[in-house]
Amino acid sequence: MLVLTLRAYSLLIAIDFYLVCGDFERLYRRVRNTPVGSKNSAPEVIETVCSAINMACIWYPKEVLCLQRSAATVCLLRRYSIPAQMIIGARRMPFKAHAWVEVTGNVVNDKPYTPQMYTLLDRC
Repeated sequence: MLVLTLRAYSLLIAIDFYLVCGDFERLYRRVRNTPVGSKNSAPEVIETVCSAINMACIWYPKEVLCLQRSAATVCLLRRYSIPAQMIIGARRMPFKAHAWVEVTGNVVNDKPYTPQMYTLLDRC
């Protein structure tokens, strides 16, 4: 678990770098182009990866935004052969944008009803 948490932490740093530089396009390409591994993974991998991301977020020196957290989660899940997607949504009133992760249509890093609260903008 420690190694996985360190991987999650390093992903948060890399993704934070993209966001600090204002390079959303590069972040988006990194998430979209992260391949899904070829090994079969056990179902508990999703929970383990999400726990590692949550632990890395606790130790991160600044607040981790939903976009950063979701991008890191997708990249890590795909590394472990889970076909995860980062979903970006928004609502009009009051305006709010949000990102979360789904695996086979199920939300894995947020509340299960999150998709009903936002209009889908993109899946990657």
